[in-house]
Amino acid sequence: MGNVLLQHEVEQFYFHESGLLDEHRYAEWIALFTDDTHYFMPLRRTVPRRQLHREFTKPGEMAFFDETKELLATRVEKLNTGTAWAEDPPSRTRHLITNIRIAEQNGGELVVQSNFMLYRTRLKSDVDVWVGRRDDTLRRTSDGLAIARRFIYLDQTVLQSANLSNFF
Repeated sequence: MGNVLLQHEVEQFYFHESGLLDEHRYAEWIALFTDDTHYFMPLRRTVPRRQLHREFTKPGEMAFFDETKELLATRVEKLNTGTAWAEDPPSRTRHLITNIRIAEQNGGELVVQSNFMLYRTRLKSDVDVWVGRRDDTLRRTSDGLAIARRFIYLDQTVLQSANLSNFF
């Protein structure tokens, strides 16, 4: 029964997080991260089967995002100034999170995998869709669960969007 309750808690955490992002409540979203968080979205390459270990770049190599909580907070602050051209007017987003699986429990930390689809529309007719997987480490804190690590793996190898100004 404990696993069912834990699964429910994790799912509710992700649903709450998605709502914060879609409602542009970024300061509250940033509060869901630990101070030592690592937010990473590697580049994806098309490689032969025998080289699948090279499909994604590694930390320290080129990446779309390789950020700390401080850098995430800086991006949020810039959005809040109204001078971020990529988000003025702001995008309309919908974060869909599914296939949430607790892969591992280690003390106060959980390794959680989930699939996502991020739909974004901007201006009158700009539409972007990103699909992929997130590998998170969630840490239990005095305030509840917090994201200590997020690695985002896009299914796309070529991004058609004009920018990556949103959060995953």
